[in-house]
Amino acid sequence: MKINVGIIGCGKISQIRHIPEYEANPNVTIKGFYDMDQERTEELARKYDAKAYTSYEEMLADPEIEAVSVCVANHAHAKISIEALEAGKHVLCEKPMAITLEDCEAMVEAAKKNKRYLMIGQNQRLAKAHQKAKELIAQGAIGEVLTFRTTFGHSGPETWSIDSGKEVWFFDKNRAAMGAMADLGIHKTDLIQYIIGQKITETQACLATIDKRDSKGELIGVDDNAICIYHMEKGAIGTMTASWTYYGEEDNTTIIYGSKGILRLYDDPQFSVQLIAVDGKRTDYEVDQIQTNDNQTSSGVIDLFVKSLVEDAPPEISGESVLHAMKVVFASVESSKRGERVIVDKT
Repeated sequence: MKINVGIIGCGKISQIRHIPEYEANPNVTIKGFYDMDQERTEELARKYDAKAYTSYEEMLADPEIEAVSVCVANHAHAKISIEALEAGKHVLCEKPMAITLEDCEAMVEAAKKNKRYLMIGQNQRLAKAHQKAKELIAQGAIGEVLTFRTTFGHSGPETWSIDSGKEVWFFDKNRAAMGAMADLGIHKTDLIQYIIGQKITETQACLATIDKRDSKGELIGVDDNAICIYHMEKGAIGTMTASWTYYGEEDNTTIIYGSKGILRLYDDPQFSVQLIAVDGKRTDYEVDQIQTNDNQTSSGVIDLFVKSLVEDAPPEISGESVLHAMKVVFASVESSKRGERVIVDKT
């Protein structure tokens, strides 16, 4: 028996990731679509032999829908996810989880209360080089982690969005709340904790809007760059950079420096993991190649979500597991406003 899923929000991330990955999974039937653009909704429904819903509420009221992907603008993540969980649906929500910590916590509580699964699309955890690095660090391959730098930068979402141009919702503070920090920074914030196996305890951040402009030539209302210094719970420190102004090659690298060596991830065009020992000996791992906006491959997120539903087991990338990374994001926003280091809530 296949699981019936509905997709709420049919923009670029749905069409590049969610729809084709659901289609490729033998345990799923895409039952229906909803998008604010009804013409887009109906077009996809025809293409995939599914139902075109006139509202997301109509979809959530359908007892045949068992799970939904929430792929809307940031400001609506919490509202729709919570309503879906309350309606008895399992939820896969795109990142960032929500635009306030209170909303993130409410999403986690709604999942618990309704005994439904909530998963967040933090796909960088599933990149094979990142998983290999986590394994190597756990084995002590580079000794104690001392410092790191992790970066995610590209030329911006105005060419990525399905409604491309300088008026994309990513640039609208009311709909996006945050810019590069929420779009890219949450990925690398979540990732560094995952790889090292430690939580971030303090952040000193600078979020700035230095180049991106709207169609009127005014600077956009959200950050186009974020640079953070993170302090880890066992003493390591490092930097996290998120940028929408890398006007050239996309950068999705992470370098981790330990007491016995160095790990370089996605820093070489051929070897996605490079281990350099103290004596200079280099071990190269040809694991995979990182996805970019121009080179999309299967994220693994959909398969992991479906696996969770089929096996009736909590998803590995649960809302609860992402909660601390979101706390770090909000603490970084506060740090930038105050111009000082901020302690991250550990509760």
